[in-house]
Amino acid sequence: MWQITLRLGQNIIMLLKSLVVLAAAVTRVACHGGVLSYTIRGTTYPGFLAYNPPTGQKSIQREWDTYNPITDPLDPNIACNVDGSSLGSGQLSATVPAGSQIKATWNQWPHTVGPVMVYMAKCPGSCTSAIASSLSWFKIEEAGLLSGTLSTGSWAQGELVNNGNTWTTTIPASLAPGEYMIRHELLAIHTSNQPQFYPECAQLVLTGSGSAQPSGSYLVKFPGAYQKSDPGVTIDVYAQASTTNYTIPGPAVWRG
Repeated sequence: MWQITLRLGQNIIMLLKSLVVLAAAVTRVACHGGVLSYTIRGTTYPGFLAYNPPTGQKSIQREWDTYNPITDPLDPNIACNVDGSSLGSGQLSATVPAGSQIKATWNQWPHTVGPVMVYMAKCPGSCTSAIASSLSWFKIEEAGLLSGTLSTGSWAQGELVNNGNTWTTTIPASLAPGEYMIRHELLAIHTSNQPQFYPECAQLVLTGSGSAQPSGSYLVKFPGAYQKSDPGVTIDVYAQASTTNYTIPGPAVWRG
């Protein structure tokens, strides 16, 4: 009898340990996040399922493996998250006319302090065979501190949360057709001096009659677009609580 009781006690302990680990994992996922889907012209495209192997998955989104943030702006994975690679035969691209709106839907996003940025990059050929860190990216939208002070004001990420964890972006109507990647990024700065980058990429085939292409200082590489010394990256919003302006990192927005 005592052996049965001992075995039962050991099983209960193992179960409790498993529940603790599961709770910790759920907490990590709940505290961070990524883009779960894209809606374009009435069609919703499911995103990649993080924490699952890429085998068998089909998505316009590039692979991303964790809800955890990237905390170093020079991290080699900052282009499209970890690991940002193509899904191979499962990699899809959405056909989109220039001038269309794209709505990115995030998970239950918990942070409300920080900017929202959206980039695009033209692929030299097929985006499926492109390496994200080799592309030249240009910013098509940004929003940071909307009103008030750094510590108590209204931020773009707060607007994202208020809009059901979504962000809608318009692709410049004059952009030349071709294959592109679109990169949504949240930079959470609610933790003092510890930036949290959340980038996600998806593939597009852009159509239309436009001919415009960004050049010069509008184009950046990831990594390389941000530095640890950038004011908008290393900022402590609580130490500068009464400040009413914020400098969004990266290049100027290209508006076509």
